Amino acid sequence: MATPREMYQLIGNSGLLNRSPWQVMWSVWTALFLREALTRLFSSRGAWAWLLLEPIFHIAYLVIIFTMIRVHSVSGFDTGLWIVVGLLAFFTFERTSGQTANAINANKSLFSYRQVQPIDTMFVRAFLELLLLALVAIVIFFVAAMLGYEVLPNEPFGFFIAIFGLWLLAIGWGLVRAVLHDLVPEIEIVLNFFMKPMYIISGVMVPLASIPLPYRDWLLLNPVAQGIEAARASFSANYHPVSGLSVSYLFAFGLLLFFVGLLLMRRFAVRLVTA
Repeated sequence: MATPREMYQLIGNSGLLNRSPWQVMWSVWTALFLREALTRLFSSRGAWAWLLLEPIFHIAYLVIIFTMIRVHSVSGFDTGLWIVVGLLAFFTFERTSGQTANAINANKSLFSYRQVQPIDTMFVRAFLELLLLALVAIVIFFVAAMLGYEVLPNEPFGFFIAIFGLWLLAIGWGLVRAVLHDLVPEIEIVLNFFMKPMYIISGVMVPLASIPLPYRDWLLLNPVAQGIEAARASFSANYHPVSGLSVSYLFAFGLLLFFVGLLLMRRFAVRLVTA
């Protein structure tokens, strides 16, 4: 893990006055990316292995459960891939939002350098998490292909849009959550309480099509559920998504949170750095 002194050397301590703001920002993001990558992958023995094993354990656990109850397909989608796509989509939101929300507290010591702003650490963490999840997805899909599964999305662009929408939503929620936590630390307890059932109400384990009306429509108000359902619908041509699916709703919700988060970051910029 890079120290603040090493960060200063990575950013560049000479010629700052001769560089454009974009060049300075790129240097900061590069240094932060290297620091975060080293921390995530090598902060403890086997940290890099756990990043891969955790989603594999989740997938294996759910596949075993569905196999025991002899469910071979969900709405026309092979059960194994239905679980894989759903979990990868959910992790895109959960992990990215969590890493983004914790970025400020984890990098307080770096804000003494005027080149490093809280928003920089959050964007870098979000990008790093997306990159790590992409690597995990490649490994999982490679193994699935070796087992005989068809792992190429039916609509690659639609699948990318769904994942990107969840990632954007995660960044927006992470921005808002980080500011709220810094202003009122106790609110994190409340937010964690409401986030606990997200795994269930987003349709990761329970197909949304199996939920009776009007409760299904209530669950579709959750943009994470919309993103997961859209990812599954784009991945398999045989999948029958629930009615009411709207990728536009996912992006509208994500953009709203994103801009609210940016406004909060702007409003409380001094406090986030000095508190």
